[in-house]
Amino acid sequence: MFYDTVSYAHGLPHDPLKAIVAPRPIGWISAMSADGAVNLSPYSFFNAFSTRPPIVGFSSEGLKDAVAFISETKEFVCNLATWDLRHEMNATSATLPRGESEFAHAGLEQEASRLVRPPRVKGVAAALECRLSEIVKLKTSTGEELDRWLVLGHVVGVYIDERFIRNGLFDITAAQPIARCGYHDYAVVNEVFSIVRPQ
Repeated sequence: MFYDTVSYAHGLPHDPLKAIVAPRPIGWISAMSADGAVNLSPYSFFNAFSTRPPIVGFSSEGLKDAVAFISETKEFVCNLATWDLRHEMNATSATLPRGESEFAHAGLEQEASRLVRPPRVKGVAAALECRLSEIVKLKTSTGEELDRWLVLGHVVGVYIDERFIRNGLFDITAAQPIARCGYHDYAVVNEVFSIVRPQ
C-alpha cells in the first residue's frame, strides 16, 4: 500500500506513522516555571542528537506547560521512564488543570537536581539535567508554521542510580527502559545483542 500525507487516504482505522517510527524512547520531562510551579509529562518524540557536547531534545504537539515553563526558566530534566514506573509515567500524561501537580497525581516524589532547578523523579534509574539550547517552531516543507515545538537541551549533568552500573557500564537490561510504539503499545528493553562496527 501507499498513501500521501495530504489526503491521509490509507484506509486503516488508525494512522500507522507512529507504529512505523518505533520504538521511540520516552523523555519524561520535568520542568519548572518562573514562579516555581513544576510540570512532569512524558514525550515520545524524544532522542539524543549529540554526544560532545551532549544534546537531547523532545517535540511537543501544542504549546504545553513543559515548553512554556522551559521557555521561562531555560532548564529541564529528562527522567528515564522504566518498567517499574510505567503506570506512574502514564498517569503523568493526563490533562490536569494548570497548577495541579503531576507528581502528586501519579503518587511520585520529587528529588532535587544538582545543577538545575527542576527536580527529577525520585527513584528513577537515570536522569539528564539540561539547560535550554533552543526552542524551534516546526514548519512544513512549504514553510507553513505549525503548533509543534522542538525543544533542544544541553545536558549539563547526568544522574545514574549506582545499582544500574555493572562492570563499568550502564546496565540497560536491569533498568528496563520503556519505549512508545504505535497506538496504545509500548516496548521494554530487557534483552540486547551486540554487533561490532566494521573498521
